[in-house]
Amino acid sequence: MNSPDTSAILQRQLLLQLGDRLRRLRKAQRLGTVEMARRVGISRTTLAAVEAGDPAPSIGTYLRVMAVLGIGGDLALLAGDVMHPAPADSAAARSRRSAPQVQVLVTTDTARHQAQDLQSLVLHEEAVRRVRADPALLAQALGTLQTWLAAGNQRSASLWLEWQTILEEGKWSKVLGRTRHAQELRQASPLTPLLPPDVRERILGEVRSLKKGVVLGKELAP
Repeated sequence: MNSPDTSAILQRQLLLQLGDRLRRLRKAQRLGTVEMARRVGISRTTLAAVEAGDPAPSIGTYLRVMAVLGIGGDLALLAGDVMHPAPADSAAARSRRSAPQVQVLVTTDTARHQAQDLQSLVLHEEAVRRVRADPALLAQALGTLQTWLAAGNQRSASLWLEWQTILEEGKWSKVLGRTRHAQELRQASPLTPLLPPDVRERILGEVRSLKKGVVLGKELAP
């Protein structure tokens, strides 16, 4: 599938993949999180956010991590003139040859449930954004939890009680992480039912497209 513009889902997937790559590079260089954070000049919490592909850290923070790992040149290619069109009066611009294409296929690893995890994460990011902006939605989510707790399902009760604290105290980072526990919380979530059907379908449709693969392409100067 070709896409001239990156969707929110695609942007999120690219950031998640960048975080995964940075974590693998750090481990390959046998750097622990304490030493890595010290070299970059950030806290271990911020480093964990970067390696989780969290959009909260600044681009400068990501760049410093990349520099310490020796891949700052990757961003230099993006920021430089390497991929810019040739000047209008140059021989390259007058050439009749077809311009070469640079294409990147972005997809998810369905065997490792990446698509489902990405879908759950983005649904909750959107739900959290709406709940923070609308107190009525927060009250609705708390009401849903009380209904579930009153039903007496002991298997999920501990997660729902934790959700109650998260909603009351606004501890959104607990459910927007990439840990196993964050995934468990999202599976017992009172937030996703709050999303309008059209918003849910848009997100699910973008995830389906990403599972098939999205091609990002750029025409280079001949």
